[in-house]
Amino acid sequence: MTTAPPGTRAPRVNKAVRLGPARWIAYGVSVLGIAFMATQLYFFVQIGIWTVVNPGPTAFMRSDAWTLAKTHPGVSLQRTWVPYDQISRNLKRAIIASEDSNFVNNNGYETDAILQAWEKNKARGKIVGGGSTISQQLARNLFLSREKSYVRKAQELVITWMLEFWWTKERIFEIYLNSVEWGNGVYGAQAAAQYYYKTSAAKLTAWQSARLAVMLPRPKYFDDHRNAPYLSQRSAVIARRTGTAELPQ
Repeated sequence: MTTAPPGTRAPRVNKAVRLGPARWIAYGVSVLGIAFMATQLYFFVQIGIWTVVNPGPTAFMRSDAWTLAKTHPGVSLQRTWVPYDQISRNLKRAIIASEDSNFVNNNGYETDAILQAWEKNKARGKIVGGGSTISQQLARNLFLSREKSYVRKAQELVITWMLEFWWTKERIFEIYLNSVEWGNGVYGAQAAAQYYYKTSAAKLTAWQSARLAVMLPRPKYFDDHRNAPYLSQRSAVIARRTGTAELPQ
């Protein structure tokens, strides 16, 4: 057995080397957990700020701006913020009738719709829908990507809870109406009204509003297929339903 010469210290062993696999796993999980909590805190604080300050470009807008810069140089996003009371009640009613008939009364989720989407996804063998409410759509548009995955869906539900915690239903709807995608680089009710009908969001008719509402699930597609038979047929159905749509007070 050899010993260190007198007056010298034994070589120090790096503590990281002594960490076994279990400790490395625990360390990695801890780092991921801290990163996850920091991300949720960022979302929570940002949403709180937007209670009194209008949001700037959303995650969807930033993604579109990057894509447009590559495919259509010189083309910029179209978006003009307008206050809630300067958006036609026709449009508000049409969107609620088309996208989330129980918007005023739900807590941001529709459990039955989520379960139906789950069964549909299982039957198709892939994610084709999520049963999203207006609040869930807004959560996705503000912070997330268009990727369809259960991880993203879980994060969407967490952010939806934050929106419902911080904001009134009217504030949720106001930000939704000013942020939702309506075509190729077209975002918000004011830009959509000008882009499709050369008018303002305040002056949209019931017929125009119904068509805009029907476009929401596939805005880019309907921007390129404005004469699609489905668009006219579904718009007629939504126009008949708008009278029963309840608006947030």
